[in-house]
Amino acid sequence: MTTIKLLLRRSNTFLLKHLSRRNYIILACILIGLVAGLAAVLLKVMVHWVEKQVQQGFGSGQVNYFWLFVTPIIGIVLSVLYEQRFLGGRLVKGVTKIMFAITRRQGNLDRRDMYGHLITSALTVGMGGSAGLEAPIVLTGSAIGSNISRQLQLGYKEKTLLLACGASAGIAAIFNAPIAGVIFSAEVLLTEISIPVFVPLLISAATASVLSQFFYQDRLFALMVEGWRLKSIPLYFLLGIFCGLVSVYITRTTHFLEKRLAKFNRRLRKAVLGGALLGLLIVVFPPLYGEGYTTISKLLMGNEDLLLHRSLFGDLTTNQWALLLFLGAIAFFKVIATSLTVGSGGNGGIFAGSLFTGAITGFIFARLVTLSGVLKIQETNFVAVGMAGVIAGVLHAPLTAIFLIAEITGGYSLFVPLMIVAAMSYFITRYFEPASVYARPLQEGGSHFQGDRDTFLLNSIELTDILESEVETVRTTHSVREVISKFLRSRQNIFPVIDDQQKFSGIILLEDLKDLLFDEERSAKLLAKDVAVQPPATLVLGEKMADVMQKFDSTWVWKLPVLSGKGAFIGFVSKKKIFTKYRQLLKLYSQGDVMS
Repeated sequence: MTTIKLLLRRSNTFLLKHLSRRNYIILACILIGLVAGLAAVLLKVMVHWVEKQVQQGFGSGQVNYFWLFVTPIIGIVLSVLYEQRFLGGRLVKGVTKIMFAITRRQGNLDRRDMYGHLITSALTVGMGGSAGLEAPIVLTGSAIGSNISRQLQLGYKEKTLLLACGASAGIAAIFNAPIAGVIFSAEVLLTEISIPVFVPLLISAATASVLSQFFYQDRLFALMVEGWRLKSIPLYFLLGIFCGLVSVYITRTTHFLEKRLAKFNRRLRKAVLGGALLGLLIVVFPPLYGEGYTTISKLLMGNEDLLLHRSLFGDLTTNQWALLLFLGAIAFFKVIATSLTVGSGGNGGIFAGSLFTGAITGFIFARLVTLSGVLKIQETNFVAVGMAGVIAGVLHAPLTAIFLIAEITGGYSLFVPLMIVAAMSYFITRYFEPASVYARPLQEGGSHFQGDRDTFLLNSIELTDILESEVETVRTTHSVREVISKFLRSRQNIFPVIDDQQKFSGIILLEDLKDLLFDEERSAKLLAKDVAVQPPATLVLGEKMADVMQKFDSTWVWKLPVLSGKGAFIGFVSKKKIFTKYRQLLKLYSQGDVMS
């Protein structure tokens, strides 16, 4: 390993010496695209191999409901066991982890993220877990970009960019959709975007897509497009609103179930119980098995009646209303199935589930229009734009949704309906849920990922980063004379006052003791609690930096005490420390003039 590191260091030194900064970054982008593309291909191969082994247990003819029930449990348990045995039980899933790495860890992702997500997601999804492969491959690609940039000893700005290049390459390779991969990183991951930044993203995405298509040339979905008509425009607006409400349901349900499942500490027991609940859902609704792309393909090909085959409701194939109720049920339960899959210990993401739910949403809407006789429409068009609508709402990424669906279905003639539905869904979802399904956990933890650079940098600061904890205190029972002696021996001009239980009681300022400095009699009789005053505001450990700055601005002071949740004094925070930390982050963020 030492030899490899030495070789990489020497190669890096040689390249830096003989290449311009621009060409150096381009070379790094190509390398990241190749490695991330290979990772996506490897993930596809592993999932198909696991699926093939599992399918042998299903046999032919009658549905093996026991096998449908048990295989998701096995996949989740194996994923948990692998994570505990080989990854130290610390594999954090979801795109939120990438956002956290950008905001809190200077763009650094663990090396285990480069392979851990591939293996655990292959076990989970390949054995029927109701989740997608997109989040694992995005995390894998981002980890590849982060670790390569770390080896190249790049600055924070360049490291973050190459991390995003890895994510773009992952999306481009898994979907064979390079443009969607680029826009995904620009919309979801990067807090600040400019035209020069697109160049590295495009290079990585194109490289990964070419490599992926070398092995897998088929399009993910086949769509027979007949174009759209002006008469259908009002229907697309209505579908956009419908998709927005569905997106709100997905976001809130995902968040609710994630918080509930996170409370269970025994991971193996949680894997078995969560897998069992998932297995029961799949037995009743077989289309919930796996990613769900087979269901989407059937809807796009007009074979929706086949979805009832090999299910408990197979006798209702010819009943239109039974079909719609069945599809409505699996759309409702898909987000629950995905949350159970990931929350109980499996690995996967909500991306595929959003496509799945969006396709069904579009189909149900179109079929209801058809049954009403209001207008004759092309139902498959609504299936496609429904996918874009739900992706736009759940991810808060309308451009990603538009270009992804256009690329993976080949439905480029649907750009106008795609724009209408994606925009409507996005605005409806933003009204009810200001943060995306990825950004909401960060926001609740005190971080704000979206916004301008100043807001982003300010919210990257934590109170613990700027806390002055080595502060001398005085007791409430100390005499004022003792307090004056402390002032004379110390450089502090403010003392916090605490009681015998360490609870904060107030502060004493040196200027407040001027009248008592030479009055020995009074200063000996008065106690610290008699002269202590309450500060204009106090801070609580873990408080959001936006609230901290608001308190400083409203009180016109330069230093405020920080308390624990139980009221114990912890230290002081000053405006000066905040500004110093902000300047450090600004310098770090601006380090590396990318593509100049």
